[in-house]
Amino acid sequence: QLQLLESGGGLVQPGGSLRLSCAASGFSRDYTAIGWFRQAPGKEREGVSCISIRDGSTYYGDSVKGRFTIATDNAKNAVYLQMNNLKPEDTAVYYCAASTPRTVQVMCSYTSFQDYWGQGTQVTVSS
Repeated sequence: QLQLLESGGGLVQPGGSLRLSCAASGFSRDYTAIGWFRQAPGKEREGVSCISIRDGSTYYGDSVKGRFTIATDNAKNAVYLQMNNLKPEDTAVYYCAASTPRTVQVMCSYTSFQDYWGQGTQVTVSS
């Protein structure tokens, strides 16, 4: 059973940066992509960024393009989300998930189709 553990969340001022980490453990090779999703209070969970661990292809949601960067370290079974120029509207619980999507865009677009989820990490952007 694959387990995902997020870390790196916290409180940051607008314009600041955070780096989230998602560590995968346990045995499972039936996933081909890992993504970051977020859920703000009163809103639906949405895809933020997704990456293929096979070919490195990436997808970013429109609201984070140019500010967030997703990357993998396959040797460490980890995925990172570098978040720069954070805005108050980025405040949410951030989750990582794993699945076998047809494309990373599909993965990020269909939140409910993920096979594995982490427990989430809170990101708060406030002055």
